[in-house]
Amino acid sequence: MKNFGLLGKNIDYSFSRGYFKNKFETQQLDCAYSNFDLETIEDFETLKTSGQPLSGLNVTIPYKEVVIPFLDAMDSDAQAIGAVNTIKIENGKLTGYNTDHFGFENSLKPYLKPQHKNALILGTGGASKAVAFALKKLGIPYDYVSRTPSDGIKHTYESIAKEGLKNYQIIINCTPIGTFPNLNACPALPYDTLTANHLLYDLIYNPEQTLFLKNGKTQNATTLNGLEMLRLQAEKSWEIWNS
Repeated sequence: MKNFGLLGKNIDYSFSRGYFKNKFETQQLDCAYSNFDLETIEDFETLKTSGQPLSGLNVTIPYKEVVIPFLDAMDSDAQAIGAVNTIKIENGKLTGYNTDHFGFENSLKPYLKPQHKNALILGTGGASKAVAFALKKLGIPYDYVSRTPSDGIKHTYESIAKEGLKNYQIIINCTPIGTFPNLNACPALPYDTLTANHLLYDLIYNPEQTLFLKNGKTQNATTLNGLEMLRLQAEKSWEIWNS
């Protein structure tokens, strides 16, 4: 039996375990998938040496960046992004990959229209780096929004509240704000400046319609959650583990 799993913190809700369990049962594969809910990334060393040997891992919040020093190698995309969400384990060697950018790019493309010229990325974590990488590939200029100003961050939520969203037709939420059970939370944006020309993409998939997306729908914007991105990145991870 081959063993796989998800590395993260507070991940009982996770998509990956259910997705792969169903995949293994449906396709009658001799594989198992477990959640590895670690309090700190330092516990990763213990995980590597305990229990049954692992063939691969997915990585989620908050470990996509801090797991990198524990790896033996990274592929070129993961290096360029600076974040890892997939680890292949072969002959004791851990190689990091990023399939988030693939999932995001290919789930976004069917919804892009000529008016979608500039993007605004909410958040600056590992997921936002993969989103930025995908937007570069698509030739879409982007800026970041963060709670605090820093190098490379054009906007804070305060500054974007004053400026409005007319200059950004694609808004991507890469923060966990609005994830179950915090259903009444959303990023602090001037939603009344949205129009039917906007596309709102929330990487969150639980709930299916976050308050962020509901606010976009109220303004007739196109809305999209992260479920298809997750499905695509999961299949890409499976492809890597079996290559």
